[in-house]
Amino acid sequence: MTSDTSNAPATARSGDHPAAAGDARRPLTGPWRFVPGFGRPTARFVHRWAIALLVSNVGIVATGGAVRVTASGLGCPTWPRCTDESFVPHGELGMHGAIEFGNRLLTFVLIVIAIATWVAVLRSAGAARRDKWLVTLIALGIPFQGVIGGITVLTQLNPWVVALHFLLSMALVSASTVLVYRMRPYPTPTAPGSHDADAPSTATRRLGIYLAWLVYLVTWGTIYLGTVVTGSGPHAGDVDAPRNGLDPGNATQLHADAVFTLVGLAIAALVYARVFARPQQRSAVVFMLLLLLQGLIGFVQFATDLPIALVIAHMFGSAVLLIGATWQLLIARNPIVKDPATKKADPLRESA
Repeated sequence: MTSDTSNAPATARSGDHPAAAGDARRPLTGPWRFVPGFGRPTARFVHRWAIALLVSNVGIVATGGAVRVTASGLGCPTWPRCTDESFVPHGELGMHGAIEFGNRLLTFVLIVIAIATWVAVLRSAGAARRDKWLVTLIALGIPFQGVIGGITVLTQLNPWVVALHFLLSMALVSASTVLVYRMRPYPTPTAPGSHDADAPSTATRRLGIYLAWLVYLVTWGTIYLGTVVTGSGPHAGDVDAPRNGLDPGNATQLHADAVFTLVGLAIAALVYARVFARPQQRSAVVFMLLLLLQGLIGFVQFATDLPIALVIAHMFGSAVLLIGATWQLLIARNPIVKDPATKKADPLRESA
């Protein structure tokens, strides 16, 4: 994961890139000229599709959680068909079949959004080669995610395969966050140069990047341990689905220890950003608030015997928390630095 934009000048995001200007002067040709917006995608148009892709990836996490906690994981007992005879559920499968089949249909909606985003990025004059590779991998990851979902059904909801299914969804959420960041319709920030007298030292900037990486990686570890807790708990996705055999209490404690570690790292990143006035101050504050909210939801759901609504909220919160960790890392790696020519004069320095 990276936000390096060396392959595309920063001005491309604001529509001032020479390639974009030249593209705007050329007449539209080809079949895409008949599709509004896709003939000559603007930076804002591409950015909105990237946001739609991120939102839909988060949404599929929430609906997948609903399938699990309502014990509808085998509502369609086979894959790719719903039953051996039909692609759609019949009346005997009841509400569980409708819930599972509805979640499968949403995958096709996500695929359509992914294809639209892929086309928009590939046709964008301001997109770098790395952006095109990123959106291609995301687009390919979605049908692959559907295949993993099919394997979970064929393995009768094996908890380790279910965990893999969820983690792949999280990877798509994180990658989509990077795409949203890279496709922003305004100039990409650049690292401070040697001409900036107020720029922090290299060691100081590296410390911020290391802290952001630690927050990001421990967030991933915490999410993974959450899947282990789920695999040992009561929400198996089906009343007859196997469990991973681990003690739920021990798994929960290990997950809680990871959360405490993440809280400590988040505080360290926030203090660092505040003390050194780094650009990731806002993202560090937002991440800290998301983490506290997610921790509160987790504690309440544990204390109230895992009610369905809170379990879904906790899974949704995991996706949002990962977005926060990803965004904080991106900001730390690409600090926004003011142009020295536009800095306000320091009266103390002038009077010296």
